Amino acid sequence: MKFNKTQLATSISLIIGAATIAPLSVSAQETDTDPAVEVINVTGIRGSMIKSMDVKRSSSGIVDAINAEDIGKFPDTNLAESLQRITGVAIDRANGEGSQVSVRGFAGARNLVTLNGRQMPTTTGSRSFDFSNIAAESVSGVEVYKTSNAKVPTGGIGATINILTAKPLNNPGQHTVVSAQVLNDTSTNEGGATPELSGIYSNTSDDGKFGVAISASYSERESGNQQANVGTGWRSFDGLADQDWSGPNAEWGGVPKNEFQTNRPGEGDIYSVPQTTIYKFEEQQRARTNAQLVLQYRPMDNLTATLDYTYVRKDTDTQFNDVSAWYGFSPSKNVWTDGPISSPLLYSEDYIENGVGLQDVAMGAGDYGVRDETKSLGLNLEWQVNDSLNLELDYHNSSAENSPNNEFGSSNTLAMAGFVRQAAATDFSGQLPILAVRGGNEIKPSDMLVTGSTFVNNRNKADIEQTQLRGEYVFDEAGSIDFGLTLTTAENHGQTKNIDRGNWGGEGEAGMFDEKFFPRASIQDKFTDVSGGNFEDFQGIYGMDDFEIMDTYFDFDFHGVRDQAAQLLSKQSLGDCGNSFCPSTDYASQTDRRIEEEMTSVYLQYNYEGLFGDMPYDVHVGVRYEDTDVVATSSVPVYQNITQWQGDSEVYLRDNDPAQHSFETKKGNYNHTLPSFNFNIEVIDGVILRAAYSKTIGRPGYDQMVGGILLTKAGRINTYSGATGTPGLLPLESDNYDLSAEWYYDEGSYVSLGYFKKDVTNDISSVDVESDFGIYTPDNGPYRQAAMEAVGADGGNQRDWIYNNFHDVDPEHVFKDDGGNIIILANPETDGLATFKISTPSNSSEEKGFDGLEFAVQHLFGESGFGGIVNYTKVDSDHEYNNFLIGEPQVAEFGISDTANVVGFYEKEGLSVRLAYNWRDKFLVSGYQGDVGPSPRYVEAYDQLDLTISYELPQVEGLTLFLNGINITDEYKRESGRTELQVLNVTQQGARYNLGVRYAF
Repeated sequence: MKFNKTQLATSISLIIGAATIAPLSVSAQETDTDPAVEVINVTGIRGSMIKSMDVKRSSSGIVDAINAEDIGKFPDTNLAESLQRITGVAIDRANGEGSQVSVRGFAGARNLVTLNGRQMPTTTGSRSFDFSNIAAESVSGVEVYKTSNAKVPTGGIGATINILTAKPLNNPGQHTVVSAQVLNDTSTNEGGATPELSGIYSNTSDDGKFGVAISASYSERESGNQQANVGTGWRSFDGLADQDWSGPNAEWGGVPKNEFQTNRPGEGDIYSVPQTTIYKFEEQQRARTNAQLVLQYRPMDNLTATLDYTYVRKDTDTQFNDVSAWYGFSPSKNVWTDGPISSPLLYSEDYIENGVGLQDVAMGAGDYGVRDETKSLGLNLEWQVNDSLNLELDYHNSSAENSPNNEFGSSNTLAMAGFVRQAAATDFSGQLPILAVRGGNEIKPSDMLVTGSTFVNNRNKADIEQTQLRGEYVFDEAGSIDFGLTLTTAENHGQTKNIDRGNWGGEGEAGMFDEKFFPRASIQDKFTDVSGGNFEDFQGIYGMDDFEIMDTYFDFDFHGVRDQAAQLLSKQSLGDCGNSFCPSTDYASQTDRRIEEEMTSVYLQYNYEGLFGDMPYDVHVGVRYEDTDVVATSSVPVYQNITQWQGDSEVYLRDNDPAQHSFETKKGNYNHTLPSFNFNIEVIDGVILRAAYSKTIGRPGYDQMVGGILLTKAGRINTYSGATGTPGLLPLESDNYDLSAEWYYDEGSYVSLGYFKKDVTNDISSVDVESDFGIYTPDNGPYRQAAMEAVGADGGNQRDWIYNNFHDVDPEHVFKDDGGNIIILANPETDGLATFKISTPSNSSEEKGFDGLEFAVQHLFGESGFGGIVNYTKVDSDHEYNNFLIGEPQVAEFGISDTANVVGFYEKEGLSVRLAYNWRDKFLVSGYQGDVGPSPRYVEAYDQLDLTISYELPQVEGLTLFLNGINITDEYKRESGRTELQVLNVTQQGARYNLGVRYAF
């Protein structure tokens, strides 16, 4: 593809780029073109890079962009995958597909995503936008505003990301593009190839007054993943903690001080023990539909009306089976790493030797589905009043909903178990935890019985109605001013209804289910991309030479077992089907929460361009004022004043009959004045220096502002929790400083180096507030105390002992339910109150500092067809998580990490090949693990290689064949705790390939 570099060609490139991707909140100006001038339309990878560079160069601040390579052809099949090529942008993946975006280390909820300059509702129930909902074919470009100005909407600490779709009058004439492709996702074990179809039609009238654009796409994806988990987390202890209940250091989960601890941690150390080892195998089917209609009318040259409607739907169905062993913390035999943060290389428990009897091999299954649906109707009027004044009015009404899309709910688990486990051990020395269970591989269908189950319906609805008035007034030789007013109403409505059966010790008799529902399957052959230690280093230790690596699970039929269980087992809480094995849509009987935000903003910005000597410069000084009112209304369940102990360690709150609720409304208000300053100067031809300052805000999450206290119904011995919100929370405030140097040294080629600093206050963290709510529990009463003295710490043994010794004298509080499960009710006359830790968000008075460097080089190698991009971002924070601190919530920013990209391509004579490498360093994703309380959760460093190949058939003009490959080296994702040996999750993702054809005419 030839493009001779001339001043005319460069100017035309700028015009084309501006028409394709207009800056946020700034109207594209119409340009009259001499019909005698030949416009060279540069498309493909090269054209996309040139347009993106032109947007960066001509912006008033630090802005990066990605443009479509041609109509209906975005650089990647997923928007988030494309965005990660931008300096400082990283993505979070869901099921191997880009979902949420982090910018300069700030996670998805810390960035504001707009569609054509409009704030959009989300389907996530939070402020994080799910990019997997949007088909890339309908997008013409994406802008990432790393520095702010008064015109840019507030809400993003990291950046404001603006997604742009095509408008017909910006691209006159008739254009049609259709595409068909086949997706093969290698991560699935049961699915196959699936179709993806898309089409775009755009046309304008001969006089340029009318325009219509229609785009639509439909895609299916069948995928899967294979996981290993320590799902409930790692319990951490001081090095002196043990199991000697006669001494001062005993803690549940502590390990003995004896000869069966190799290199045991001690004083000055901390150590952690696993609660579980779980293998999970998931299959998923996703169907996504996108459609957009844009109508434009320009009755006169200075007035344009645009009416648009956008529809997005994504249906996701998930099925899973899992198998696990839960450690009960009976005396263990272990091998430890060195301190000061010690982890077990080998953790083992022998239940026969310890006298606690056979334990369960647990298995679970689920089948559920959700639907994400977004609808948006918008109207835009742009009026060039005269040579000096331009006005724009924009209105949209948009909704987004996430709702159940399966008769069995938006999530569920049907749990089973076979009590055959004589001993268990996990080898943590490799990347994959390897579980050994003595007796586990001999498990039979006749050993299985149903334990607990949960069927959940979650529904979240978000609505935004927004009106924006924007204007620009240009002075004669004295610059210009931008001004605007925005009125936004945002509503978020979340509802939850659970149908739980907490018979985790089992109900009914083993073997009561049809054996045909239990096909036997292998565990270890599922993990082809990651391996573990396999106990080679521990054979013979402590006399143990019989590690039976668990390689069996039942891929049991969820529907068949569910149907039989519904007929054979007791009815507890009832779903819509009349039994306890389906969800309920009676949302009003459980959790129902609403939040409404009324936001008003006004802005004023002065812009000036001039010469400093012979150096052109531009300066932009502005201020934005924001006022926000918050009203949060909630309805949460009120429980009885007694709990029931119904599993080895499970203690449940009891519903009132009829159900009772607590209603509460809370209000909050905040307002901010947000100044901004941007200065740009071209010191020599092609070299631009930039300096910027701004103050921005990041609004609290919806879950942090909800009213009412929601207690967790399913608790554990001595572990009770709940959560509430604070509508009066203040948003995060950030003072942002940016410096950048950019050298545009050739066509499509540049080097940039930037420094940024952010000082953030009002950060939000959760604090556990203790309260008892007048609810009594048997776990601190005389029956359990007597049982501990008689049979030790094992919950199952304690329950059996209590039943055998107290049922006859106290049948009101100690009995068996209809399924034969032991129930121990609290007695307010003898038992103590349960202490709940209520997770409560609050603003921190402490300032957090972030700074970093961004480096990027983009180079086109003349007419050779070769080109490439290299970029690197380094981010530092003065608030990192302290892995040595146990049991205390910490203020630390999630998602902070270094990132890098290397992209190389060849494009010439119709052949296009691109290879893209992406790397993201280790980062903190949460300050909590499972149900163990405050503990870090890290995503380990990850890299990925993607490939794109396309060829324009010379025999048929406009016809292109293409192949896209994502994660072609089959990289896996891994999460860990205080050290990388404390694995929390390993997910094998696989590669996926698209083979297709695109025809443009």
